[in-house]
Order: sequence, then structure tokens, then C-alpha cells
Amino acid sequence: MIRSMTGFGRFEAITPEHKITAEMKAVNHRYLDLSIKMPKKFNYFEAGIRSLLKNYIQRGKVDIFISYEDYTEEKLCLKYNGTLASEYMDYFVKMQRQFGIDNDVKVSMLAQMPEVLSMEQVPENEEQIWKLLAKAVEEAAKKFVDSRIQEGEQLKADLLGKLDYMESLVDFIEARFPSVLTEYRSRLEDKVKELLENSLIDESRIVAEVTIYADKICVDEEIVRLRSHMEATRKELNAGGSVGRKLDFIAQEMNREANTILSKSGDLEITDKAITLKTEIEKIREQIQNIE
Repeated sequence: MIRSMTGFGRFEAITPEHKITAEMKAVNHRYLDLSIKMPKKFNYFEAGIRSLLKNYIQRGKVDIFISYEDYTEEKLCLKYNGTLASEYMDYFVKMQRQFGIDNDVKVSMLAQMPEVLSMEQVPENEEQIWKLLAKAVEEAAKKFVDSRIQEGEQLKADLLGKLDYMESLVDFIEARFPSVLTEYRSRLEDKVKELLENSLIDESRIVAEVTIYADKICVDEEIVRLRSHMEATRKELNAGGSVGRKLDFIAQEMNREANTILSKSGDLEITDKAITLKTEIEKIREQIQNIE
């Protein structure tokens, strides 16, 4: 299937404790350019996110926005520093001996000493967070790809229609060529008769001039190559996949053949059709810029 390079996807992964929202959108770009905006606490997962997205996206400038909500109350735990408490007690004993005073330290007093008891935040389960984050990103990526495919199919239909129209233009140019030679010969004979009046016309000379002119304006090779490029474009469109770069190259080749046909044209009708042909090829090239 053909994919457009513009797309949008959004998904919310929700549990009783957390909600992670992943949103992504893209525009045209020659290569894959991922820009991820997310909470600092998720920076550790950036490499994993990029690796995951490469399974779904090959080209385009993609902006990913990730938000996080924590529904739980702040999780804290009480930490006891036994080593520090022992040092406090050792110093209390030294003070008792040095000053001859009673050591009346109680547990409640020791517990109030700095850093003996402290509150610390319970670290979050990284594996659980990554599982939820990966789900949000992957589901958003799937919706993103679906939107690209939907738009890509519309582009495909439009391009195939343009190719059919180009085919009709090429058919006209090819069919018009014999008439151009006939008209040229007729004009040449009339001109020679006018110049020579009642003298006999050298038929071989007329044939030679028509042959030279036919060789000058002949576009058979260009038409054969142009038809080949159009057929190759159809095959790539029907094959699907990431064909944007290849189609862009083929479109450049089609444009080159159309330019040659136009430059060789000595007939007003062929010139008109050749200009229309170039216009259609330019439209195709613009559309191809939107294909992944």
C-alpha cells in the first residue's frame, strides 16, 4: 500500500495509577527525522522509543508528544540510618565520660537527630512504566500509519488518473506525427512549384528533404522511453511500500523526455499537447513529494 508522508496518530494508555498519552504528526522530509518531546523522567526510554517507531515509519519529519499523569499519592518510605545512629550514641557516651553527666538519651530523642530517620520517595517500577509507555507509542504509531495509508490511497488514485491522461496525450502526439510529415511535404511541394513555376519537380529531392525533416522531429525513442517510465510508475504504485524516492527519480526521467519532445516539435498541436504533458508531469512530481 502507498503511504502519504503526512499523518496523525494519538493514543492514551490508562491504568488506575497512570495515564500516558502519545501523539504524533508528520510532514514531508527526504529522510526520517524524529523529534520527541516528553517529561524528563522518560529520557531514559528515548532510545527504545526511536527503535520502536522505526518499525512503523521510514520517511518524514515526525513530531512525537508524550504526556504523563500520575494518579497515585506521592509514595514515600521511612529510612533508618543505623550507622549514623551508632555514631550519635558513641559521641553521647564520650560526652558522658568527658563531662561527668548522665546519659539520659532516649529512643525518641535519638530518632529526632538529623538524618537518623528520613523520608524518601519510593522509586517507580521502570519496567511497568516502559510497558505502558511502549503501548501508548505503538498504538499511536498504528493509528498514524493508518492515516498515512488512507491518504496514500487517495494519492495513488490521483496519480493513476494523471498517468491515464498522460497516456492519451502521448497517443495523440504519436498519432499526429505522420500527419505532420504529410503536411510538411505538401507545403514543401507547393513552395517548390511556386518557385519553379512550370518546371518539373525533382521527386527524389522532395523525398530527401522530407526524410531529413522527419529525422529532425522524430520522437519515437522519447515516446518509447516515456511509455516505459509511465508503466514503471504504475507498477511501483500498485506494488506499494516506501517508493517515494524511486517515483521521484522516474518523474525526473519523464520530465526529461517531455522536454525533448517539446524541443523537437515543429507542429502547433504537438507543442500544445507537449506543454500539457509537462504540466501533468510537474503535478505528478509535486504529488510524489507526499509519498513515503
